[in-house]
Amino acid sequence: MASDPRGALTPLQQHIIQPAIYAAVRTALIPTHLLPLPVTLRGARSLGRIIGKARFNKKRVGQAIDRIEVAFPDYSYDQRRELVMKAYEHFLMLITELIVTPRLLSEDAWTDYVELGNLESAMRPLLDDRPTLLLTGHCGNWEIIGYTMALLGFNMHAIYRPLDLRPADDWVRQTRSRRGLDLLDKFGVMRAMPKLMENGEAVAFVADQNAGDRGLQVPYFGRLASSYKSIGLTALQYNANILIGQARRLPTASGTDQSMRYRIEVVDQFTSEDWKDQPDPLFYITARYRRSIEQMIRKTPEQYLWMHRIWKSRPRHERLNKPFPEALKNKLAALPWMTDEELAKIIDRSEQDRAYMTKHNITHFR
Repeated sequence: MASDPRGALTPLQQHIIQPAIYAAVRTALIPTHLLPLPVTLRGARSLGRIIGKARFNKKRVGQAIDRIEVAFPDYSYDQRRELVMKAYEHFLMLITELIVTPRLLSEDAWTDYVELGNLESAMRPLLDDRPTLLLTGHCGNWEIIGYTMALLGFNMHAIYRPLDLRPADDWVRQTRSRRGLDLLDKFGVMRAMPKLMENGEAVAFVADQNAGDRGLQVPYFGRLASSYKSIGLTALQYNANILIGQARRLPTASGTDQSMRYRIEVVDQFTSEDWKDQPDPLFYITARYRRSIEQMIRKTPEQYLWMHRIWKSRPRHERLNKPFPEALKNKLAALPWMTDEELAKIIDRSEQDRAYMTKHNITHFR
């Protein structure tokens, strides 16, 4: 595709270099398939902590610790650092699970690894004629949600960033499609969305990434965060249902082997009935789904990727060293769940960020 930023491969890359790299990767992953899963996960967990403590990773870990301080200001430095180590453990285990998921999650065996939580209320939106947006964050195992729903017989489409290694990208698409999960290229998804929405399909997004300078700034752990407008705009245009869910890793009993076990839970769900009377429906939708992702992270912070640059892009008034806009203050105050205390904290944090950027002559955070 012309919009694919990966660019075209040269014949040498296409026929020799990339296939050779892919073959080497698949060879290195053979133990993942041959060893018992608990053994592999224990090894991945240990490797995650080793990487977290590695000297080359010191700067990245320090930045993650700073982000946790924003989200959990009552945590001590040691608590924040340990939380980062647990996040690395989870991430390495997650990579292992993503490799073996196509083999383990089948129509007959998926219940050995996934249990369904409070999904009764989610069934109706998925079965009616309106389209549904399924949202989650980089918390728990975001791939298992769409994968499991596809195994249950729902037509599922997931936004996906193509891998740079083309043979690996082909493998991911083939293995997921065999279970009924359709991966949509994020660089061409806007061309596919209208038809999917008009047909009443369900489309899944991982919706907690930084959305850049043009994103909509809404609260996230008491600090403004750039968030995707496209989700709210799509919901408004097609009158879509919105479901926010999480696949939460379940703890193992003390003394038992580490295994892959997740529980899929609905964190929040809402429809046009919830936003139609709001003064700014787009702002309401965006703020509400961000708030829901925050809630799932607060429940399992050790399963979140704190390595992400969550608050990288700053609001225009902070970048231009201007006072907090009255219009934004009014939008925040109009959110049904917003309290005077929370609003004051958001404004105060924004003023701190504005002052810091002015002092250090920067426009973005790491």
